[in-house]
Amino acid sequence: MTDHRFGGSWTERKLKALRAYLIEYQKIFTRNPRARLLKTIYVDAFAGTGERDAGEAAVQPELFGYDEDMRRYHDGSVTIALSLRDGFHRYVFIDNKASHVAALRRLVSRDYPELEDRCLIENAEANRWLQDWCQREDWRRQRAVVFLDPYGMNVEWETLCAIARTKAIDLWVLFPLGIGASRVLPNQAAPEGTWADRLTKLFGTDEWRTRFYHPGRDTDLFGESTESWTKIAGVHDILAFFL
Repeated sequence: MTDHRFGGSWTERKLKALRAYLIEYQKIFTRNPRARLLKTIYVDAFAGTGERDAGEAAVQPELFGYDEDMRRYHDGSVTIALSLRDGFHRYVFIDNKASHVAALRRLVSRDYPELEDRCLIENAEANRWLQDWCQREDWRRQRAVVFLDPYGMNVEWETLCAIARTKAIDLWVLFPLGIGASRVLPNQAAPEGTWADRLTKLFGTDEWRTRFYHPGRDTDLFGESTESWTKIAGVHDILAFFL
């Protein structure tokens, strides 16, 4: 079994909200005569293994690993979607780790064999896959929910634009504020290189530089002046800019 350990009480609240939302979403397609003509798709683009190992705070690994009896597995977003009474016509689960994809396939085959032919499980980079999928699908005949809960700053702005252009997808995107954007923005200098490129892809613009930092000049002991940047954005400013 491939373990996928993450989250805490906030994860439970998030997944509880997702389950409640999907139940209400599917009522549209079971109660509305016109909506019943449409196919529905659920997409989880950072699917992991499909379930979440909550672990035990006091449990220590034995010599050969954890005792399986001591583990506590909670439903992940994949399991929540698959377990709905009123299910989707198609399910798409994406992860860029081959071990996660193998675990997903085992999970579906073991626990949801009746849905196996509805599931597409892809070992792929989520942004490239979603952008291509949004463009090639016929959105006159189907609707979708896309759930983006990335491991970090993995979602690109262009992916959100591709989803928006369909005018047929309900999007859940969890923005990595504390463990992502805020953490890679130092106080005394704007990031450069890989982190700067990642922030530009995340926000879809390099305007974050002038929104998050104030330019200035520093003078050294020999009177030489150099450009400097001071961070002026707090977490609420970063989130507001993304929104």
